[in-house]
Amino acid sequence: QVHLVESGGGLVQAGGSLRLSCTASGIIFSINTMRWYRQAPGKQREFIALITGRGITTYADSVKGRFTISRDNAKNTVYLQTNKLKPEDTAVYSCNALATPDYWGQGTQVTVSS
Repeated sequence: QVHLVESGGGLVQAGGSLRLSCTASGIIFSINTMRWYRQAPGKQREFIALITGRGITTYADSVKGRFTISRDNAKNTVYLQTNKLKPEDTAVYSCNALATPDYWGQGTQVTVSS
């Protein structure tokens, strides 16, 4: 069974940084495209970034140049380095494997104060 666990969120001032982690089990992690999404209160879930098994990355325009996605296949973990955070980045951040789109972790809360 697919299991995803996110961590690393917290409260940070605008301009600050956080490193989010997502550890996966139940999938062949190294070949899976992994994705980060976020959902703010009252809004739909928003795509943030993805990384393929070969390390090719794609970002939403809203985070391009500020966020960096990476992966460590030995640890079955995908990371999201978030820099220059803005109050509008406040949301619950979750990860997901492209091959198993119905499985989500519990998410990690990121709150950015102005």
